[in-house]
Amino acid sequence: MIEVRGLAKAFGTVQAVRDVSFLARDGEVTGLLGPNGAGKTTTLRILYGLLSADRGTAAIDGVEVGGRAEDAQRLLGVLPDAHGLYARLTAREHMRYFGQLQGVDKAHLERRIDELAELLGMGGIIDRRVHGFSQGERVKVAMGRALVHEPNNVVLDEPTNGLDVGTTRAMRKLIRSMRSEGKCVLFSSHIMHEVTALCDRIVIIAEGRTVAQGTLKEIMAETGHASLEDAFVHLAGIDEVAS
Repeated sequence: MIEVRGLAKAFGTVQAVRDVSFLARDGEVTGLLGPNGAGKTTTLRILYGLLSADRGTAAIDGVEVGGRAEDAQRLLGVLPDAHGLYARLTAREHMRYFGQLQGVDKAHLERRIDELAELLGMGGIIDRRVHGFSQGERVKVAMGRALVHEPNNVVLDEPTNGLDVGTTRAMRKLIRSMRSEGKCVLFSSHIMHEVTALCDRIVIIAEGRTVAQGTLKEIMAETGHASLEDAFVHLAGIDEVAS
């Protein structure tokens, strides 16, 4: 379970996050939506432990990121928007390195890497250096790295961005399988039909604040709109900005 309460973060005079709160439960996919500049990336970086909040808390399975960052990070698998792969390492070496950082037993780690290579369809690239990989291949490596220590909580930031149809379908299947395994999946995307198809609950942030959260039906009922896109535009104030 991922719980965020009253997060706030400023960079000098810029208040990136003002008051963000939400709960992402086990066995559910929670969608995190927000227009550019809403504070979504800053919120996620606080959750990862890359930034410290000025106010509020973020906790993974009850472990506060601000106070016990390393313990919280062990409970979390992260697919960030910038995948940050090492060009000279192979796909296998990436997963091995991150597994070692997470303290995974050596013998179990090698079995886990083989499992992920099969699950993610990486048989042809597992022992190739990532330099020159396609976008889809890079995402597979980053996903394997995120899942190598078998975390119960997974954060996916734009996981299908730039992927072809086949890889996108495989990613959606993987997300659904993680939900069926009882994992907590926090899923950030700008693709509304994808959020509608995958997410059990949705959190919308705008101007650094949580402006809505609930099921798709609850959010559409709250706004009186018949589609998530229309509800999102209304809640995020995009119509007012555009006009």
